[in-house]
Amino acid sequence: MAHLSWLEAIVIGGLQGVAELFPVSSLGHSILLPAVIGGTWAQDLDVSAHESPYLAFVVGLHVATALALIVYFRRDWLRIVRGLVTSIVRREVVDADQRLAWLLVLATIPVGISGLLLEHVFRVYLSKPVPTAAFLAVNGVVLLLGERLRRRAETPEEEGGSGVAVAADRRLARLPVRSAVLIGTAQVAALLPGISRSGASMVVGLGKGLSHADAARLSFLLATPVILAAGALKLGDLAGPLGDGIRPQILVGSLVSGVGAYVSVRFLTRWFETRSMVPFGIYCLVAGLGCLAWFTLG
Repeated sequence: MAHLSWLEAIVIGGLQGVAELFPVSSLGHSILLPAVIGGTWAQDLDVSAHESPYLAFVVGLHVATALALIVYFRRDWLRIVRGLVTSIVRREVVDADQRLAWLLVLATIPVGISGLLLEHVFRVYLSKPVPTAAFLAVNGVVLLLGERLRRRAETPEEEGGSGVAVAADRRLARLPVRSAVLIGTAQVAALLPGISRSGASMVVGLGKGLSHADAARLSFLLATPVILAAGALKLGDLAGPLGDGIRPQILVGSLVSGVGAYVSVRFLTRWFETRSMVPFGIYCLVAGLGCLAWFTLG
C-alpha cells in the first residue's frame, strides 16, 4: 500500500498551489524539498520512481490548481469560450474574444504534443535532485536575463486598476499568431524539472513587447488548459492501484493546493502591475546553487 502522511500531503499541496503560478517551478520544488528533508519524505515523495504514488498525488494537485485558475478567471473564460464557439458556428474571427480564443488554442498545441511525447522520459531521467537544482539555477538566470533584455527594449508598462481584464485581452488579441505560438511553445521548457512554465512564457512575452501584467495574464490563461489536461489525462491513476491508501490525503492536499493557487494568482496579478520577476530570478539562482552544493558536496 502506498504511503503519504497527512503532513506531507498538506505541505506539498500548499507548495504546489503556490509554486505552480510563481515563476519558480512547482515540479522543481516538489522534487527538491523532499530530497533536502530526506528520510521518509525522500522515500514517499519520489516523482521519478516507476509507478510512483507520489505522481498520482501530484496529478490531483494539478487538477485543483487548474480549477482555481478557472474560478479566478471565470468571467474571462466565459468570454473566451463564447468567442470560440461563435467563431466556429459563424465561421468568422471578427472580434477580440474570438481572436484571443484561437490564439490560445494554437499556442497550446506545441506544449500539448510535447507533453504527451516527452513527459515520461523527462520525469524518469531528469526528475532527480541534482539536475533539478541545476535547472532551477538556470531558471533564475533566464528570468534575470529576460528582465535585462526587456529593460533594453524599454517596453512601457500598461496601467493597472479595476476593470482592466477586457482591455488586457484586447491587447493580447492583437498579438501576431507567430508571437502567440512562440510564447505558448516556451511552456515546453517546463518539462525540465526546475524550469518554470509561467516564467518561460513570461520571458518570451516580455521579449515580444508585452508588459509584465499582460505577460503574466497570458501565461495564466495559457497554463489553465495545459495543467487541467495534464491532470485529467492521468485521473485514472487516482482510481487505480496508485491511489490506494492515499485518496484522503490526495483530497486534502488538493484542497490546500487549490486555495494556494487562488491566493497566488490574486497576488501575482497585482504584483506584476508594478513589479518585475527580478526577486524570483534571484531566489531561483540562490536556491538552485544552494541545493546543488547541498547534494554534491554534502
